[in-house]
Amino acid sequence: MKTFLSLVLLFCFVFGDFEYKVENTNFTIASKDLTYNYDRLRLRADIFEDDYFATIIADGVNYYGVDYINSIEFMYLQNLQSDTPFKTQTSFREYENGSVYAKLYRAYGGYEDSKNRIVVGLQNISMGVGRIWTPTNLFNPRNIYALEPDETFGVAALLYTRHINDTSDLSVLVSQKEDESFKYGARYKAFLEFSDIAFEVISSDKTKMLGFEFEANLAESGIEIRSELAYMKNELRNALYEKKETEFTQMIIGADYGFVNGVTLIAEALYSSKNFTSQEIFLNLDSELVQNLVYSKLYTALSLSYSFNIFLDGSLTYIESFNDENSRFISPTLSYTYNDYNSFILGAQIQDGSSLSEFGSLENRYFFKYTLSF
Repeated sequence: MKTFLSLVLLFCFVFGDFEYKVENTNFTIASKDLTYNYDRLRLRADIFEDDYFATIIADGVNYYGVDYINSIEFMYLQNLQSDTPFKTQTSFREYENGSVYAKLYRAYGGYEDSKNRIVVGLQNISMGVGRIWTPTNLFNPRNIYALEPDETFGVAALLYTRHINDTSDLSVLVSQKEDESFKYGARYKAFLEFSDIAFEVISSDKTKMLGFEFEANLAESGIEIRSELAYMKNELRNALYEKKETEFTQMIIGADYGFVNGVTLIAEALYSSKNFTSQEIFLNLDSELVQNLVYSKLYTALSLSYSFNIFLDGSLTYIESFNDENSRFISPTLSYTYNDYNSFILGAQIQDGSSLSEFGSLENRYFFKYTLSF
């Protein structure tokens, strides 16, 4: 994998067409007890030559705020690492009131023609059709509760996709983890007259998953419906610190509709046959299923977005957690695009419920985001 990727990158850099993008994302984040700043400078290079391509994305990250870098949340953040056989980020370097580090976000190359696509390197593996949750994605699961849900660790993988015909394709992949063991996956997707369906299988030395996806337009009404079903098996630590084989099933069902006045509505529900305590989740932070370990068996979500004009957009996400103590997560945002280079977002993450509930035990966060790109 490393040899092939090196050859592709070298070929594209020497002979290919080169494009680059520089983006700086800056957050000012405030909660009840903390105010801090998060800044990410991202450099992206894309190279193309005939059917070959390569992409490299590297980040320089800075956290500023002495109270935050001494917090438990930041200590947890420092211990998060990509599950890859090589390190993708430097150690944190602290200075007077902050901390800085660099990371390799993506680095991959490949080849694509009308029938075949092969990608090797540190990449994003896309699985699932959910807008809020994607239980079938055990490679790059998004975190809807994060300020940037799509910012996920890359996967060191070799991915091959065969376009069987105009209505179906087959993807197979192998990724290497931090302990140098391998995780395998396969996905078959077919485009039928009334719906799109996909079947998935994922296997590693610790995890097994069978998945199914469904997506269709409801009787040409413009309402898009979708569903995912995932059966998972893994060795997880219980409250007694014992490893025990655990089996459970998760599914989502959702729909979205775009109104003619610019309003888009998304509704989605997540059901899990098993829920987990905070202690069980903490004991399994290194598990491949950590994003699937949920506090409640049932969640529902509504997301509403509206474009006021070509510059101003608003959105609201509401998630309800159904448990012994119900709680909710509410995230409103207001986005302003000044031009092709500058954009601003003002938002909040409101946690509501009793102190014993999933969201009620967390603090509200308010943020201002500024993005400069060129």
